[in-house]
Amino acid sequence: MSTLNLASAPEDAAALEGAEAHHARLAGELAGRVKMLLTAVDRDPTAAERIHAGLVAFCDRSLLPHAAAEEAALYPAAHAMFEARLLIESLIGEHRCLTTLVDTLRTAPGPADAAADARALQVLFEEHVAKENGLVLPLLAMTPEVSLTALLADMHHRIANGTGGSGAPQDQSNEKGHDMRGQRTDEPGGCGGAEEAAEPELDVREVPHALRHAAVFGALDAVPAGTAVVLIAPHDPLPLLAQIEQRNPGVFAVEYLESGPQAWRLRLSHR
Repeated sequence: MSTLNLASAPEDAAALEGAEAHHARLAGELAGRVKMLLTAVDRDPTAAERIHAGLVAFCDRSLLPHAAAEEAALYPAAHAMFEARLLIESLIGEHRCLTTLVDTLRTAPGPADAAADARALQVLFEEHVAKENGLVLPLLAMTPEVSLTALLADMHHRIANGTGGSGAPQDQSNEKGHDMRGQRTDEPGGCGGAEEAAEPELDVREVPHALRHAAVFGALDAVPAGTAVVLIAPHDPLPLLAQIEQRNPGVFAVEYLESGPQAWRLRLSHR
């Protein structure tokens, strides 16, 4: 069944696809940052501290405002439908769990303590958006009395204006060296011994295909100038490399460490 058949209007079919793509970007960036934290904990504790802080900032900047805006703009329309009421209440409960996990990450005494909570946050968020993509969004798109396009526009307006679900500005904290889109705006100070530290690896073979590119973008946003990450892919990732260059022109240098046949290993160095 096509997306168009799941929607009562063509514009809502497009809105449904856009919402799913937005979820994939959020889940992918979260997956990339969590993977970087898990590998850095074992390889480079100093880098792990920075990645941990960046993960918390990403949650404050993107994940939690997204959840708050959903509750204010999207969930009420679905909650008004008898068949979706219990589902929406359970999803609101999951938002509370996501907030608790982020707070636990925020107060963790160190990256090693935060690693398990970070992985739990990733799993919960991926399951959460799967329910929204598979149940909530199609239901709203199929209902003629509801404009999914208008609901999503309201949601993204709230996110863009930092009002979330309460009308009060959201916390716009961000990790040092990034603007609100996750682009690097300055160079963090050097860390003693960073050049000797083992470089973190991101094995995208372990990441669902739909999330892979976003996971890489999230991981690269956690790489400071003067350091590198090793990317492991199941094939030569030429389209991904083109997207990285388009997203951050001239920022990353690429060195092939292994070229198949089972895996491609590339060293991406932040200039």
